[in-house]
Amino acid sequence: MGMREFETMVETNGGGVSLSESELDEFSGQIRGDVIYEDDEGYEKARAIWNGMIDESPAAIVRCTGTADVVTALDFAREHDLLFSVRGGGHNVAGHALCDGGLMIDLSRMKGVHVDPDARTTRAQPGVDLGNLDRETQLFGLATPTGIVSKTGLAGLTLGGGFGWLTRKYGFTADNLLSADVVTADGRVLRASEDEHPDLFWGIRGGGGNFGIVTSFEYQLHPVGPMVLGGLLLHPMEKAGELLRFYRDFAADAPEELGSLFAMRLAPPAPFLPQEIHGKPICGVIVLYAGDLEEGKRVLKPLRDFGQPLADKVGPKPYVAVQSMLDRGQPDGRRYYWKSHYVTELPDEAIETIVAHGPTLPKPLTRVLMMQLGGAVRRRDEMDMAASHRDAEFVLAINNGWNDPAEDDEQMQWVRDFWSAMEPFSTGSYVNFIPAGEGREGVGAAYGEEKYRRLVEIKNEYDPANLFRINQNVQPTV
Repeated sequence: MGMREFETMVETNGGGVSLSESELDEFSGQIRGDVIYEDDEGYEKARAIWNGMIDESPAAIVRCTGTADVVTALDFAREHDLLFSVRGGGHNVAGHALCDGGLMIDLSRMKGVHVDPDARTTRAQPGVDLGNLDRETQLFGLATPTGIVSKTGLAGLTLGGGFGWLTRKYGFTADNLLSADVVTADGRVLRASEDEHPDLFWGIRGGGGNFGIVTSFEYQLHPVGPMVLGGLLLHPMEKAGELLRFYRDFAADAPEELGSLFAMRLAPPAPFLPQEIHGKPICGVIVLYAGDLEEGKRVLKPLRDFGQPLADKVGPKPYVAVQSMLDRGQPDGRRYYWKSHYVTELPDEAIETIVAHGPTLPKPLTRVLMMQLGGAVRRRDEMDMAASHRDAEFVLAINNGWNDPAEDDEQMQWVRDFWSAMEPFSTGSYVNFIPAGEGREGVGAAYGEEKYRRLVEIKNEYDPANLFRINQNVQPTV
């Protein structure tokens, strides 16, 4: 790492601060990990994140190895009033891991996972992704509800709420968080739980990175796998309306062990699909049954008997295989733009609106996913924590991905038009799916008025200067 003077390291007020070589040298000497700068080898790789649309260049990247590095980096940023961002898994669609000209506090090397099989708990560091966690917990036939793409960062998922295949049985990811170690804006390391700093614990379970940097997450685990019943049921797009109506009615009576979603996409060139349908719009249902395999087969029989599917790839599989089966649809470095809606009901008019967009799917990486919620989610009170929309029956994600920057406006508009068409049926958005540049108006709507007021109160308590601002920001009033 070479040393140099920064004339333009960005401050929180947008100005620039000049830091001398000796100041930078002293700082890097206090970091157990690395501090790298724009002209250092490895910088481009270190600043690369999943969403290639987000192209920002931090002046320096601190690659932390533990909580002490995080405290040191945060203290340095606070003392010099530096703009900073926090990177966990780097998989966030809004790209909040990066900040132009500021300091990136990179947690991606902090990948420790410890499982206590007797207590059925696990403790994980913030650089862990879902695949890392599942690999360790499945040694003991245990899991906690997370997302549906194994490359997703565990930290960001949890802080935004988190939902996936196990949510109907065991709740949001945040529902299963037992405690967390949080580095707050003043450099303290606090344990947040129901019994310790309960207001902070309330806020970090769904309130994002607004209140501090979490360096350790403790989760409740549940018996799952190692084998589950899961996979894809795919149909031609012309069957989408009929399939979605059937799925709506089927899901209404489904047991909580069944996690499922309705999907639309362009058919991949998969050997199990007829060649003439490759690249054409298709629809389907994706499932994971986290219970007795024979009972799962009975539960899924009506869904598998529906129509004449192009493919039925449902069968006994390792839990980790189902958790990673959608990874290929989200390759690193492409340009991504997502929006979402929670819906409490799915009337025929909503189904017709969704299905009408099926034939217009623009790209191979375009995904329309509607996951069933309910079940265990509803057994918690809406005001138990910041994670929101417990009354929703489904969450609709309109996800687009493409390669060419020249297509940005067109591809983003496709998502916005679809999202607008579904707005009459919506009760709000999922905070983790708010895209870059749309947070300010979207964050309040993601929580609702009463909950947002409480988030502001917690922000006033723990981060009154809004040091943690590169996120889906809750703005303090003090």
